Amino acid sequence: SILNMIQTAFPVDSRPYAVIGTQVGISEEDAYSRIIRMKEDGIIRRIGATFDSRKLHFTSTLCSVKVPEEKIDDIVKVINEFPEVTHNYQRSHEYNVWFTLIAESNERIREILNRISQGSGVNGIRNMPAKKMFKIKVDFKFKDEDEQ
Repeated sequence: SILNMIQTAFPVDSRPYAVIGTQVGISEEDAYSRIIRMKEDGIIRRIGATFDSRKLHFTSTLCSVKVPEEKIDDIVKVINEFPEVTHNYQRSHEYNVWFTLIAESNERIREILNRISQGSGVNGIRNMPAKKMFKIKVDFKFKDEDEQ
């Protein structure tokens, strides 16, 4: 399926959707439109390269915040405005919104956290900088009907 292919092997090609289409037996245009539809439907959050942030001299941090249930949508919108946010999810926990940031400096991370607080009206974001990097590769196995 398209999702199985692109999660770890998005083609590095001048016409990646043609390569995807060929591999799954559809046209380039159909491959592109299916991927765009999955992005619009929220099935795909982002398509982009993954870099070793430490080797680029970037810093990363895990953040959590206690958010009243009625404000979750508002803070998530503000958090998702920043391209430095790599993950953002809700948990069943006192700190119910968690997200990760990767930025060029601790100063930029502090700036983003301040802007998230100001833009959402939610204070008390916990900032837990990475001390050691663990990279776990996870591939999800999707059925073809997920792409329809």
